[in-house]
Amino acid sequence: MNKGLKSLLAAAALMVVAFATAGESLAGQPPTSPPPGVPRGMGPQVYVASQGLVYDTIVLGDLPFEGRFQKLEPGVGPTGLQTEFGPGDPEYVGGRWWVDANMSGDMDDEDVYFLCPLLGPGY
Repeated sequence: MNKGLKSLLAAAALMVVAFATAGESLAGQPPTSPPPGVPRGMGPQVYVASQGLVYDTIVLGDLPFEGRFQKLEPGVGPTGLQTEFGPGDPEYVGGRWWVDANMSGDMDDEDVYFLCPLLGPGY
């Protein structure tokens, strides 16, 4: 599959999940704050399973298949986007994500890689 088309499809899938679940949060969890000028719940939110927390995020762009990445699973978790580790966890790689676009279970050049940091309180 063409890399540009694959990236476009993955971004579209992430945005569909994000906007379909906008405003949903985990009961009893304190909300994090989005960047100034961006209303809470208007962008993607990622559930971090190891922490039981939901983080706001912002998609900054595609990355080349180089370096370390953390798996982001669309269609999973209470917000529709889930990962195992978040800020403060040693395994968190600062928002460098990969989505298993070809469902192989392995990171390869057919998958999508992008920068999308998790935003903590005060952002």
